[in-house]
Amino acid sequence: MYKLLVQKVNALYSKKVPATGVGLFRLLFGVVTLQEVFFLLYFNHLIFDPIPFMDVEFPMIPFFLWLWAAVAFCLAIGYRCQAASVANYIFWLLFVNFTPMQRDFDGGFDLFMIGANFFLIFMPMDQAFSIDGLRKKLLRPFTHYSQYQAPEVSALTYYLPVAICLGFLYFDSAIHKMFAEHWRNGLGAWLPSSIPYYMSALDLSWLLNIEILQKIIGYTIIAFQFTFLLFFHRRQLRWLYFLIGISLHLGITLSFNIYPFGMGMLIFYALVMPFAWYRKIGALLRIKQPLLTVFYDQQCPLCNRTVLTLNHFDVLRGVDFKPAQVFAIDYPALAELGEKQLLTDLYAVDGDGRVYAGVDTYAQILISMRYTAMIGWAMKLPLLYQWICGRYRAIADSRTRLACDVSCLPVSVENLPPSLYERIFEAEHALPARSRVHKISKVLLVLILFQFNSSFHYGLLYRLHVDTRQSPITSMLADMSNAVLMMSHTFLGITPHALYLHDHFEGYDRLLAITYLDANGEEQWLPFVNRQGRLLAPNWGRVHSMWANIAVTPNIDELRLKKFIMKVTAFWGKKSGLELDSTQFIVKMKRIRAPFVWEKDLRNSNLTGEWQAIGSAQWTGKDIKINLPKDIDIL
Repeated sequence: MYKLLVQKVNALYSKKVPATGVGLFRLLFGVVTLQEVFFLLYFNHLIFDPIPFMDVEFPMIPFFLWLWAAVAFCLAIGYRCQAASVANYIFWLLFVNFTPMQRDFDGGFDLFMIGANFFLIFMPMDQAFSIDGLRKKLLRPFTHYSQYQAPEVSALTYYLPVAICLGFLYFDSAIHKMFAEHWRNGLGAWLPSSIPYYMSALDLSWLLNIEILQKIIGYTIIAFQFTFLLFFHRRQLRWLYFLIGISLHLGITLSFNIYPFGMGMLIFYALVMPFAWYRKIGALLRIKQPLLTVFYDQQCPLCNRTVLTLNHFDVLRGVDFKPAQVFAIDYPALAELGEKQLLTDLYAVDGDGRVYAGVDTYAQILISMRYTAMIGWAMKLPLLYQWICGRYRAIADSRTRLACDVSCLPVSVENLPPSLYERIFEAEHALPARSRVHKISKVLLVLILFQFNSSFHYGLLYRLHVDTRQSPITSMLADMSNAVLMMSHTFLGITPHALYLHDHFEGYDRLLAITYLDANGEEQWLPFVNRQGRLLAPNWGRVHSMWANIAVTPNIDELRLKKFIMKVTAFWGKKSGLELDSTQFIVKMKRIRAPFVWEKDLRNSNLTGEWQAIGSAQWTGKDIKINLPKDIDIL
């Protein structure tokens, strides 16, 4: 088996593929992380305060969240990728493991993001869509961009993260699904989509009411997850698994209110997309003939750096930059300009022969780049145009020029420290190829064993109710397994993917909501759970998990429920401008159904129904008195 693994690793290690997918993956990972940090900032007091707004135990949390946001932004744009990826990984570890996020506000995808970030550290992140790629070019300003080859990376940097983070996760999830009756009935997607706490605002009743289609979707998910690891890497099937995976996770993002989980999974499909598709999409999007030809002074360092910068962001290739000293003579539209005048400004010629100069050239460049056209048009607005012209003239007239000598020759970038990817995968920085392949294979084998330990421990022993404490030997093995689980869970994000199974929905037959009496004595709903029983935006993601997975469950824990009633009333009471001491909150309940067999129109049935008041909550200073039935389970 190990020999087969080495052969597969060696084949993928030696294969060179476009770097586009890795760059896109890094960009999307940074964006998803950034939106989650903004979510944490918004719900900072709800998540991190023992008593929202009243007992602020961690006043420095917002500072560190803004610091994390800066790191995630750097990762998204590809600025100092290596340092940003390591710092981002540390932030995920710290916030997930050492704050209330760990237990009370699990986002459902935190550990997945930790595992993904771990692999990201070792990937060639700066090869596409990155500021770091531009920084390297700017170290050699007199090297024209046309001399750079399209970046290629080892195919292993695509397949390895997908296999571990997606393939193993899918397989583990499929094992757990086999123990759930509604999944065996093909209703794994239908049931949570019919429970108000879990559904998004998008009304998909028409889809949920087609029984055969729901079962096709349910069984497709199971088949997809069981087979993904075996077949996603095959060229003939890669496109099929890409399309099915994109569809399934897009469905999660749109139909459930756990959109961060759906988006976190979706970004991995930047690595699953067939390589040929990147080439074809790139050829389709790029402009066949440049819309604008720009002429610059090739002996001006500032001009050369400007050209490299503009070209770096001209992803659609709408502009062609040429040295004026060499190519201007070939364009009749520039014949009236002498060389001295030509080198004084930045000139450009469009496809119709129109000539642009100075600020007009820059505006036309932005327009020709297409996606920046709004900025180009804005530059031509009165007053703003005159101000930009003044600034441009001051810079253009004071720039320095060089007589082309040894400074024009390409400058070595060897003084830059190699990234982890270069140290592992590039020959000039790494060990001999055979040693590298064996080291990677051994690391992969360890990761496989870590995942097997988790799947075997929770997917089989736990589900089959095997008593691992029946003998000293099995007890010792169980302790060893738990120790390995603790490490792999914390640092690699390897965890049981047992979401929305029978033990979650069995007996889930009631919803709780909170209302309050306003100054006129009229009952109003907190902007949390609405009259239908749906959790309102922005209470999705980890706030949804707090209420729907921890506070309100088939077996409600009174202490935890009261804790979260306290948090919700304090947070949304303050956010809604209520005087807590003079506001009476009402805890309401309504019945729903969560059957394991298909029923028509269950979604709409669960959204209707009458609420009944079952308790109350009243604040006095920092204390809250919550009255609930002694046994809420029998209501």
